[in-house]
Amino acid sequence: MEAAALIFFVITLILVIWQPKGLNIAWSASGGAVLALLLGIVDLADAGTVVGIVWNATLTLIALIIISLVLDEIGFFEWAALHMARYARGNGLFLFVMIVLLGAATSALFANDGAILILTPIVLSMMMRMGFTGKLILPFIMAAGFIVDTASLPFIISNLVNILSADFFDVGFVEYASRMIVPTVVSIISSLIVLYAVFRRSIPSGYEASALKRPEEAIRDRRLFRLAWFVLGALLAAYLLSEWMDIPVSLVAGVAAVILLLMARTSPAVNIGKLVKSAPWNVVIFSIGMYMVVYGLRNAGFTDMLGRLIRELADHGLFAASLGMGFIAGILSSVMNNLPTVMFDALAIQDTQAEGLVREALIYANVIGSDLGPKMTPIGSLATLLWLHVLATKQVKVGWGYYFRVGVVLTLPTLFMTLLGLWLWLCAIDALRLGVWSALVASVCVAVLLIAAAWLVMRRARPGKATVKPRSTYGTGASL
Repeated sequence: MEAAALIFFVITLILVIWQPKGLNIAWSASGGAVLALLLGIVDLADAGTVVGIVWNATLTLIALIIISLVLDEIGFFEWAALHMARYARGNGLFLFVMIVLLGAATSALFANDGAILILTPIVLSMMMRMGFTGKLILPFIMAAGFIVDTASLPFIISNLVNILSADFFDVGFVEYASRMIVPTVVSIISSLIVLYAVFRRSIPSGYEASALKRPEEAIRDRRLFRLAWFVLGALLAAYLLSEWMDIPVSLVAGVAAVILLLMARTSPAVNIGKLVKSAPWNVVIFSIGMYMVVYGLRNAGFTDMLGRLIRELADHGLFAASLGMGFIAGILSSVMNNLPTVMFDALAIQDTQAEGLVREALIYANVIGSDLGPKMTPIGSLATLLWLHVLATKQVKVGWGYYFRVGVVLTLPTLFMTLLGLWLWLCAIDALRLGVWSALVASVCVAVLLIAAAWLVMRRARPGKATVKPRSTYGTGASL
């Protein structure tokens, strides 16, 4: 049984990542699940357990992507990107920072997969309009692709990995945010530092802001654009109340998505039928199938092996649990993708019977490792695979060898600093004996102080004059 479970997992994972002849990931995962059922690796009771784990996560992701697609159709994200580009006032470094911050905000609020699909073409189009070609584009597209995962930590809804882990361990929206906002800010600042260190020589000193259109020109439906702000505000408030009212986040996000679709039904900018059809409904089948295959690994005893290692870490205290669990999750995610990794690790954590602060450290470190660790390799997350695909359709190719070399350099220090931030914040919560809501307020205050300090440091850079003149408007054929 052990060999069969492992073989089915490896074959399923290869098919999901490789997608031969465009094979849908849902078919690959469901095929592996059916075979696992037929061979007795999992049973119908396991299938019921898996459905109970993944339904909220997958439906939340679909709702968030529908919201993101509606906002994208009316020009919301392009409007934001153009505002940030103009705010940078022709300074290339400031523009680089603005792109990172926009990616972080979009990922945090609309999930990393939606952010990567929407922001990549917008950033690429902006770079082309400003005359950036070849390697001048590289820092910006790499930053956009990197930050959507490394900043997808703060809320349950920011990443499918987060939702799955929170549902598995019964962690509410507010409790989760109170633990992860501070590590997220640390992750964003660390990401900026390592991105700048790697690409500082390629970041242009300036650009012609006049080559860009005005932000107002990006808005395709002003009425819906204004109404969307009210929907987003209500959505954030509902997230905060969802834990207190014991409402699943999928219902909150789903209601917001339906409201936006109803508002958009008369909009000339939104084709509702096409938009709903383009939503990733296959994620539901994929998640159920993939996690049934992962559950087969548990039935075969593989999670017991990992559980023994995690128990050793937990026995060495909070620091070892935080750093060790995070790097285990990160390495496994980079090799076997983060979606199966987070559940595989969660099953192992559950079996350790860890309690208290150490249990919290294991849970949140697993999420951090599963969100950040995949950036080491091109196959680590579906978001990275989507990013590479979008770039390829725009004739910009980032080679897997290059990505791996850069990905390791970018990810390891960012992962270390983020896990260190988690450890310090959990120690602070414990020392101050903060409750969930007081920890949330404190985390927001700390985050604001960290952001303000980072911003003051960045403002020391003086705006430079534009050095890049507009040339082509699209298509570089760049290969890296």
